[in-house]
Amino acid sequence: MPAPRYTVSDVMTHTAIAIGREASYKEIVELMHQWKVSAVPVLEGEGRVVGVVSEADLLPKEEFRRTDPSLPDQLEEASKAAGVLAEELMSSPAITVHPDAPVAEAARIMARKGVKRLPVVNALDMLEGVVSRSDLLKVFLRPDEELEEEIRQAVLAELARGTTVNFVVQEGVVTLYGPLRDRHLVPLLARAIRTVEGVVDVRMDLDRTLDAAARS
Repeated sequence: MPAPRYTVSDVMTHTAIAIGREASYKEIVELMHQWKVSAVPVLEGEGRVVGVVSEADLLPKEEFRRTDPSLPDQLEEASKAAGVLAEELMSSPAITVHPDAPVAEAARIMARKGVKRLPVVNALDMLEGVVSRSDLLKVFLRPDEELEEEIRQAVLAELARGTTVNFVVQEGVVTLYGPLRDRHLVPLLARAIRTVEGVVDVRMDLDRTLDAAARS
């Protein structure tokens, strides 16, 4: 299969909004509102990421304004309701990603941890940028012609050498069409094509011609 072409560094925002440990609650809210972000990294020293303050970390102040926690798992949230500085509010250690990580890895981390933004750090945990869910979707802006060329050069040249494989790309959807002598290649090709960044879906139409595949 082709190696991941797009990494976090290709799609991330290199200029990141960040705060120090002593940033106040109101300052954090104002920054989030001003820059339209849902979380900000907390830095110390020369820029090492030590935590993240998200909207979820700020909401307990409103949630427990008039009520006390009633369940054991609410105690941590309730303690944040009393926080007024970033170091009291932040989630630590921060969930981060490295700039050379594949885009798919960043997407898995976000889904597994339930976060919308990830600080991008180097080997020393120094902040290099931030990647958001919307950043990860940038790979789907690749033009069909670019996807077609990568599939031809990186997938078919490797897996289907000596075999004629016809395909068409429309709006990111790849359709394999026409006769394919080696049908055992079908699942391998589909799996490999799906790894190409920007491919929306892979469809098989092996009993139809180019015109029929292009119309589907």
